[in-house]
Amino acid sequence: MRISGITIPENKQLTYGLASIYGIGYSRARKILSELNIEPTTKPTDIPVELENAIREKIESFTIEGDLKRQTAGNVKRLKDIQSYRGSRHAKRLPARGQRTKTNARTLKGVKKTMGSGKRKLEKT
Repeated sequence: MRISGITIPENKQLTYGLASIYGIGYSRARKILSELNIEPTTKPTDIPVELENAIREKIESFTIEGDLKRQTAGNVKRLKDIQSYRGSRHAKRLPARGQRTKTNARTLKGVKKTMGSGKRKLEKT
């Protein structure tokens, strides 16, 4: 089963398989399946073609994948262009939502780089 260029994993339940599409999370996938009266635990291989097309139609009504990534990148670029505080935080690769940076923030800042030459051995005389 392919939806907007993404292959849905056939060994997973439909709810989790749909969540592999960027822009469709677990709760949105459950909501889509409940609106179409499809059991969330079914596998993508057990679904008839009509229901597969209905799922595809429903999902493509949302902003997903490339369009959503482009939209997000455009929003961040706009913040940088107007030189807002949040835009400057994005530009410096630091947390933009008020989190502390003395400790933590490793996801954005990357691996810790130790300053200086490190500890020196004390020589015995």
